Amino acid sequence: MGGRGQRRRVNCWWVAGILLLCFVERIVAQLKYSVPEEVQVGSPVGNVAKDLGLDTSTLTDRRFRIVSGPNHALFQLNQNNGVLYVGKIMDREEVCDGTKVCLINLKIVVESPLEIHYVGVEITDVNDHSPTFPENEQRLEIAEHTPPGTRFQIHAARDPDVGTQSVRLYKLNTNDFFDTEVRDSGEDKIPFLVLKKPLDREKKAEHRLVLTALDGGSPSKSGSLNLTITVLDANDNRPVFSKDTYSVSLDENALIGTLVIQLNATDLDEGLNSEIEYSFGKTQKKKVHDTFELDSVTGEIRVKGKVDFEDTEIYRLDLQASDKGQLPWTAESRVVIKIKDVNDNEPDIEVTSLSNVIPEDSKPGTVISLISVTDIDSGVNGKVICKISNNVPFDLMPSIEENMYSLVTKGRLDRETVSHYDITITATDSGVPPLSSAKTLRVQVSDVNDNRPDFSLNPVELYLVENNAPGASIYSVTAVDNDLNENAAITYRIIRGDGLQGDMTSFLNVNSENGQISALKSFDFETLKTFQFHVVASDSGTPSLTSNVTVNVFILDQNDNTPVILYPLSSNGSAEGVEEIPRNVNAGHLVTKVRAYDADIGYNGWLLFSLQEVTDHSLFGLDRYTGQIRTLRSITETDEAEHKLVILVKDNGNVSLSAIATVIVKLVEPKEAFATSDVKSSAKADEDNNATFYLMITLGSVSALFLISIIVLIAMQCSKSTDYTSKYLQEANYDGTLCHSIQYRSGDKRYML
Repeated sequence: MGGRGQRRRVNCWWVAGILLLCFVERIVAQLKYSVPEEVQVGSPVGNVAKDLGLDTSTLTDRRFRIVSGPNHALFQLNQNNGVLYVGKIMDREEVCDGTKVCLINLKIVVESPLEIHYVGVEITDVNDHSPTFPENEQRLEIAEHTPPGTRFQIHAARDPDVGTQSVRLYKLNTNDFFDTEVRDSGEDKIPFLVLKKPLDREKKAEHRLVLTALDGGSPSKSGSLNLTITVLDANDNRPVFSKDTYSVSLDENALIGTLVIQLNATDLDEGLNSEIEYSFGKTQKKKVHDTFELDSVTGEIRVKGKVDFEDTEIYRLDLQASDKGQLPWTAESRVVIKIKDVNDNEPDIEVTSLSNVIPEDSKPGTVISLISVTDIDSGVNGKVICKISNNVPFDLMPSIEENMYSLVTKGRLDRETVSHYDITITATDSGVPPLSSAKTLRVQVSDVNDNRPDFSLNPVELYLVENNAPGASIYSVTAVDNDLNENAAITYRIIRGDGLQGDMTSFLNVNSENGQISALKSFDFETLKTFQFHVVASDSGTPSLTSNVTVNVFILDQNDNTPVILYPLSSNGSAEGVEEIPRNVNAGHLVTKVRAYDADIGYNGWLLFSLQEVTDHSLFGLDRYTGQIRTLRSITETDEAEHKLVILVKDNGNVSLSAIATVIVKLVEPKEAFATSDVKSSAKADEDNNATFYLMITLGSVSALFLISIIVLIAMQCSKSTDYTSKYLQEANYDGTLCHSIQYRSGDKRYML
C-alpha cells in the first residue's frame, strides 16, 4: 500500500508539472503549431500571417523573417506570405535530447511596420526507435533457499521515443519459476524478476529465459534480453538500506571531492555474509558516473566532475548494496541529488541589427536594432537589468516581452559632427555578487545633403593685367562642401548676363570641375577698367544645394601705347615742324614746345623728352619734363641760319616706348620775323585751337576716370573688412602730359592708375 500511495503522489506531481509547462508555453508563444518528426522538407507547418490575423491585402508591402536563435534553421519562412515550412529533416530525439515536450520557440519579425511575434512549434514523436537493453545477456545468481516472491532487478530497456512510443510493457517467456514485475521510476519502467516458487539446484541448476520489452507504438516495436539464472547456495539475509530513497541538496560548482552523502546499509548475517559492498545500479546513466563517485566500502558519494545547475538540475542515482556471502544478497536504494543554483553565468546579449547604417536626418524614435538578453541562471540570479552607454543619442526601449529591448534614436544626428557611434550595451544580473556582460554595436551615420558649398572668400578681388592671352586661366575659385560623395561633388558655372554691351560674362568660361576661370578675349585697360561677374557652385545631391561668389575684376595697365606727338605736326602727318626766331633774341628765349600724350597711365604714361640730334648743342636746350625748347645763349653773326633738332619722346614703362619729333629752327632778321609773325600767328591760333580741343578731351577723360576710381575704391573700402581693406595713396602728379596718377596698395602689391 505504501508503494502504491507513493506512486500516486509522483503521478500527481508529474501531471501538475505538465499543466504548468503548458501554461508557460501559452504565455511565451502567440501561436503554437505541431509537426511530427521525420516529416519531409518543405512540408507546411502553418500560415503565420493568417493565424496572426494580419490584413492579407497589405502583405505585399510587408516582409516576414525568422530572427536568429536556437534551432531556427529547422524551419523556413516565406518572407512574402508568412507561410512556415519545414527546413530540414528533424530527429526529435536529437533536437530535444529526449525531453518529454519538444517545443521550438521561434521569434518572427514582421517589417513595415515592425512587429515581433513568438511562435512555438512542437515536434511530436514518431515511433522510429525500438527498445534496447544495455547488454544482450544478463546473468543472475539466485540461492536455492530464496523464498518465493523475491524480486531481482533486471536491466531496463531504453527507448529514445517518448510518451506512448517509449517502453510500456515487459514480457517473459513462459516458465514455471519466474514472473516479471515492473516498477515505475520517474519516467522509467524498471523490470524485476519475481520468483514464483522455490528453486531446487539439484533438479535444475540453470534457467534460461528471454525478457522482451515492447513500446506503445502502432505497430509496436520490441527488444529482447537473454537471462541466464544460476541457482546457488547462499546466505539467507539480504542487506537493508536505512532508507528506500535519500534526498540531498548540493551547490553547483561544488569542488571535486566534496562529500554528497554517506549510505548506510546493514546485514543481519555475520562474517563475510554481513560485509556490505556498495555499487551503482547497472542501468545508471553515464552522466552520473562522470559526475559522482561511490566508495564501495564506506558508501560515501563524492563529487567527481563538474556540477552545473544549468546542465542538470536533479540527479537520480540507483544504488545497490551486496553482501560478500558465497551467494550474495543485494538491496536497492535511490539517492536524489538536487542541485542548487549559484550565480555563475553572465547575461548573454543577442543583437539583431535591422541596419548598421542610419541617415543623419532620421527622426527620434527610429528603431535600429533589437536586443535580447538572457541569463540561464534561475531566480534572482537570472533577473537582468540592461542599460546603454552615456553620451550617445540613442536609448533602449523595453518590449512587452521580458528582457527584450529596441535600440532607438533619441536625438538629432549630424554626420559632419559625429560620423559613427560605438554603442555599448551592458547587462547585469541581480545575483550576489552580480555578474555583467557588455556588447558594443557600431552604428554608421550616413550622409544627407544638408550643407551648401562654401567659398572661403566672398567677394573676391581679381587684379588682371591687360593684354592677357585669350583662353588662358585668369583665376580659380574653390568651394568646399562638408557632405560626402555625391553630396560633396561640386560643379561651377558663371551666371550669364543679358548679352548686351558691357556684359563681360560672354567672354569668360569656367571649368565646371575645378573652378578654373579663363578669359576668351584679351582685355584693354584703355577700354575697360573694371567689371564684375558671379560664379555659382552646386553640389550633386538631391535636391542640389548652391552658393555663389562675386568676383570684382580690376584691369591693370600695361605699357602698350606709344607716345603720340601733338606738336609739331606737319600737314603730311609727320612729326616735323618749322620755327623761325629773330637773331636778336636773348638766352632763355622760348623757341617752341613739343606737345605729346600717352594713352597709358601712371609711369607708363609719364613722358620724358630728350635731344637725340642737334646742330649746335651750345645754342638750344630742351626741358626733359615739359618739352620746351629754349635758347641757351644769344645768337651771333657766325651761327648758321637753320638748325635741325631731333627730339625723342619716351614713356617710363618697364619696356619704354618712344616717338620722334623733328623741329627745324630758322634764324631770321628781325624785320622778316615781324613780317611772318602775322601768318604764323594765324596758323598758331589754329594749332592752339586743335591742341586745346585735344587737351579738353584728355582732361575730361582723366577726370571721369578719376571720379569712377574714387567711387569704386570707397565702395570697396566700405564693403571689405579691415584685414582686406586696400590702402590708397592719391597724389596729383603733373608731368607735363596732362595726366593724373593714382597709387593704391593691396596686400604686398603696389599699383598705379
